[in-house]
Amino acid sequence: MKKIILTTISTIMVFAPWTILIFRMFDWALLSPVAEIMISCYAAFMIFSGIFTAASYTKAKVQNNLMKVCLVVNGIYAVVGVAAFGMMILPKAM
Repeated sequence: MKKIILTTISTIMVFAPWTILIFRMFDWALLSPVAEIMISCYAAFMIFSGIFTAASYTKAKVQNNLMKVCLVVNGIYAVVGVAAFGMMILPKAM
């Protein structure tokens, strides 16, 4: 039962970052303070998703095929989240 719950959570985490596209259709989401906060929150969530899925895969031994797909996708999301934070911290290096 634990493996099913962890797999379900990781699967939901694969689709959650795409909800930013819905929010970005509103004018208020494009304004300066809101946009940075929203992108920071999504980047933090993507990093957490990658760490959570990796921990579930390795520590909890949830190693089914769906979890392998979630691990790859959430791992890519985590790298993109770290890159987003890096671009916010160092906006114009050089």
